[in-house]
Amino acid sequence: MTDDFNAGVNDYLRSKIRTVPDWPAPGVQFRDITPLLQDPKTFRVLIDAFVHRYMDRRPDVVAGLDARGFILGSVVAYELGVGFVPIRKKGKLPFTTVEETYELEYGSATVELHTDAVKPGQRVLLIDDLIATGGTMMAGKKLLEKLGATVIEGVAIVDLPELGGSARLKEGGLEVFTFVHFAGH
Repeated sequence: MTDDFNAGVNDYLRSKIRTVPDWPAPGVQFRDITPLLQDPKTFRVLIDAFVHRYMDRRPDVVAGLDARGFILGSVVAYELGVGFVPIRKKGKLPFTTVEETYELEYGSATVELHTDAVKPGQRVLLIDDLIATGGTMMAGKKLLEKLGATVIEGVAIVDLPELGGSARLKEGGLEVFTFVHFAGH
C-alpha cells in the first residue's frame, strides 16, 4: 500500500471516531471507537487496514488485550488465517495462567494468559484499540515473552501521544503502530 493510500485510510478512520467530552472525568476527551465497529463498511476498512499491514509479515498468533482487543484481534487473526489468544483481566481465565501486574494512575491491575496460549518461538501480533499510558500493552508483551514468544509489534487504532504510552513501549523494546493520533486526551 502506498503512503497516499495509508493517509487516506487513516483520515477516513479518524473521521469515524467519536469524541466524547468530559468522559469519564471532566477535561478528558474520550476517543470512542465503537462507531468504527457499528458500520459494516467502516469495520471492513478497519480490518482490511490491519490485515494488509501484516499480510507479508504474518504472525503465527494474534493476541488481543481485554476487551476491545478481543473484537479486533479475533477478526484480524481469522482474516490472516492464524490463531487468536485472549489476554484477560485477572480471574477470568479457567485454566492455568501466568500473570503480570502493572501500574495505573490510580493503582494497579493484573492481566493473565493461559500457560499454553503460545509456544516458544512463536511470532505474536499484540493488538488493542488504543494506546494511552502503555501499561496494558507492556504487560501483555511481558506475558507473551514469559512463555517464550516474540512480540513482532504492538498495534492499535488510536494513539494518545501526550500520555506517553507509545514512547514508553518503544523504550521497552516494543515496536508500535497506530493508524490515528490524537493530540490531547
